[in-house]
Amino acid sequence: MEINNYMNIIDSRDVIADIEELETNIERINDEIEELKLEEDPLNNEKIESIQDEIKDLQEELDILTYLEDQAEPYCSNWPYGEILIKDSYFSEYAEELARDIGSISHDDSWPLNHIDWEEAVEELKSDYTQVDFDGEDYWIRSY
Repeated sequence: MEINNYMNIIDSRDVIADIEELETNIERINDEIEELKLEEDPLNNEKIESIQDEIKDLQEELDILTYLEDQAEPYCSNWPYGEILIKDSYFSEYAEELARDIGSISHDDSWPLNHIDWEEAVEELKSDYTQVDFDGEDYWIRSY
């Protein structure tokens, strides 16, 4: 699964898996470059340059995900076992869904739902979360 900052919800296990996959791919490609260098074929120089561009792209993606992990993991003891990151622009909807899921409000009631100050409720919920940056987008992760 390719993780990007357009996603509303991201599972930390997916971040970990993508980091591992990127590291493996970079290592494999570096090995391929070394093999091409040993062949002493002049045409390999073009192949090597093309492959190095691919490594740069993979490394950039790896750096972004590693930075995300470095920010979030210290605040979240469940990071290796699966913790969700919630995009800031989606957090209000997430808070409402959470309130329904834990039974704080009913799924079919209109009252008192239409009188709840959701902005206030969201801000209070955020006090249990830590804000992290994922490639220019703010995400929230439960901190404990």
